[in-house]
Amino acid sequence: MKNNLKFFAVILLTVNFATFNSFAQNTKPSIEVRYDNQMAAAADPRAVAAAIEILNKGGSAVDAAIAMETTLGLVEPQSSGIGGGGFMIHYDPNAAMGDQVTAYDGRETAPKAVGPELFKHVYEDVSKGFNDAVLGGQSVGTPGVLAMLKLAHDKHGVLPWKDVFAPAIRLAEDGFIVSPRLYWLVDRDALIRKGSEALAYFFDADGNAYKTGHRLKNPKYAHVLKRIANEGVSAFYTGEIAAKIADAVQNAENYPSKLSIEDLSSYRAKQRDIICGPYHAYKVCSMPSPSSGGSTMIAALGMLEKFNISQMEPYSAPAMHLILESQRLAFADRNQFSGDSDFVDVPLKGMVDPAYLAQRAKLIDANKSMGIAEHGNPPSHVALNLAADQSIEIPSTTHFVITDKWGHVVSMTATVESAFGSRVMVEGFMLNNELTDFSMVPQVDGKLVNNRVQGGKRPRSSMTPSIVFDDQMRPVLVIGSPGGSNIIGYVTQTVINVLDWGMDMQTAINKPHLLNKNGASLIERDTEAMSLLEPLRALGHQAEEASLNSGLHGFIIKYNENGRTLDGGADPRREGVVLQ
Repeated sequence: MKNNLKFFAVILLTVNFATFNSFAQNTKPSIEVRYDNQMAAAADPRAVAAAIEILNKGGSAVDAAIAMETTLGLVEPQSSGIGGGGFMIHYDPNAAMGDQVTAYDGRETAPKAVGPELFKHVYEDVSKGFNDAVLGGQSVGTPGVLAMLKLAHDKHGVLPWKDVFAPAIRLAEDGFIVSPRLYWLVDRDALIRKGSEALAYFFDADGNAYKTGHRLKNPKYAHVLKRIANEGVSAFYTGEIAAKIADAVQNAENYPSKLSIEDLSSYRAKQRDIICGPYHAYKVCSMPSPSSGGSTMIAALGMLEKFNISQMEPYSAPAMHLILESQRLAFADRNQFSGDSDFVDVPLKGMVDPAYLAQRAKLIDANKSMGIAEHGNPPSHVALNLAADQSIEIPSTTHFVITDKWGHVVSMTATVESAFGSRVMVEGFMLNNELTDFSMVPQVDGKLVNNRVQGGKRPRSSMTPSIVFDDQMRPVLVIGSPGGSNIIGYVTQTVINVLDWGMDMQTAINKPHLLNKNGASLIERDTEAMSLLEPLRALGHQAEEASLNSGLHGFIIKYNENGRTLDGGADPRREGVVLQ
C-alpha cells in the first residue's frame, strides 16, 4: 500500500490547483464566510484534487461533490459513476434551526415494466448463481446520482452547474493513469469481458487488461459530461443519451431487460427527512429508507447505551462481544423490516425508538452470545406480517466527505453496486446492477418480503453516510464507507472508536474490523484483531476471519475561539487521500 501511495503522490504533484477567487465573484454571494479551512477525502487522489480545485475556485461543498463524483466515475469505475446512484447527507450552518441537515436520495429505481418475478430464472434454477443475476441488462436500475446532485446543487451550489464538471472532463480527455487497484480488479473480473464496450475500453488488442501506469483516455465520457454541463441534467435523462442507455439495457448481450426512455425521463431524486438518534451526549444522523444503514447503525448504538463501553479496554473481547451482539440484534430487525417506505410499511421510527432499544438491549448477555437473534416488534402504526429479506449485497461502492470554508458539510456514498456494476458500458460509463439489492425471492412461506422487486421501487441499501452532532448541533464527526452490507458495521465501529475511545480520525479508520450481521462474527484477516478469535469463540460466537475491505473516509471537527480544526482520515485499505 505504501508503494501505491507513493505512486499517487507523483500524480498529485502534476495537478495544478486553480487559485482562489474572492467570494464576491461567485454567482450566489449570500453564503456567510465563517472559516479559513476546508477538507476533502475520497478513495482516489485525482477525485480529491478535483474537489479541492472547485473549493479553491470559491465553490461550495456540493459543487465540490459533483466534481468529486464525476471524477470518481472515471478513475474508479468499479465503484460508482453517473450510471449508478447514491445518498448524500448535507449540513448547512446558515439554515434555520431544524432545516440544517438534509438527506438526498439518488437511489436507482426498478423499471416500471418489471415485477417480483424478475430473478425467478435464477432462484428456480440450481445451476445458476448470483452472477447470473448481476450480469447484463436485467439488473440495471434507472440511474439516480446525477438527478440527486442537481437537486442538491439547486439548493446549495455556488458555482454555475457547467463549471463543476471541468475537472472530470479535462481528465477524461487528457487521460488518467491506471492505478494498481483498477488494474487488479479489471484483470481478475470474470464478467467484464462479456460486454463488448467494456472489453474495448479496459483491455488492449491482445485481450490483456491495461496495466498500472497506462494512460487511459475516455473521450465518450468527456462528451457526455460536456452535454450535461452545458445542457443541464435533462441531457442525461432525455434525448440521445437516454435512448442509448435504454437501448444498451434492452439489447444487452447478456440478459436484456425492460429499462425504458420513460423510466429515465420520469426519474426524480428525493429530499428525505433525516433519521437521527442519541448516543451519549451526541446526536447521530444518517440516511433513512430506502437505506437500512442509518436505522441499523442508530439501533446498534442505542442498545449499547446500556453498557459503559467507553470505560472498557478498546478492542478487548468483552467490549467487542457487546458491540457484536448489538449489531446482531439491529440486523435482525433490518433484515425483517427494511425496504422502500414509499412502497411498503417500514417501522423506521419504531426501529430506533429509545424505549424499544432499551428492551432489546436486555437480550444481550455480557458473558454469552445469543446466537442467531430473532427480530423484535418495533412500535408501528400497522400490523406487520413479513418474511425476512433474501438479497445479497456485494461489497463495492465508494464514500467521500467534504467541508468548505463556510462550514457546509457533505457526507456522500455512491455506487454501481458490485464491481463494475452490470458490466454493461454505454458512452464511456458503467451501468449499475442495483436491482440485485432487491430480495431474490418475493415471498417466503406465503409471506411477502418488504424488499421485493416492484416497478418504480428503490431497492434496500446499506449505505450509511453519517454526520454526528454535539449538544449545540454542530457537526463533530463526518464519516461513511463502501462495503455492501458490511458498511453498517464499519461505520458503527468507527463512531465508537472516536466517541467512546477518543481516537483521532486516522487511527479510528485504521483499526481492524469486527462485525456481525446476525450470523457469524467476522474478524478482519491479517490484523491484530485475529487474537480475538478464540476469546470470542469462548463466549459462544461463531467467529471467522474475513477480508473486510472498507473504504472509510471522514473527519473530526473541533471548535475553538478562532474557528475550527479539521482532523481527516483516508482508509489505507484503498487508494484514498485527505487534502486541505
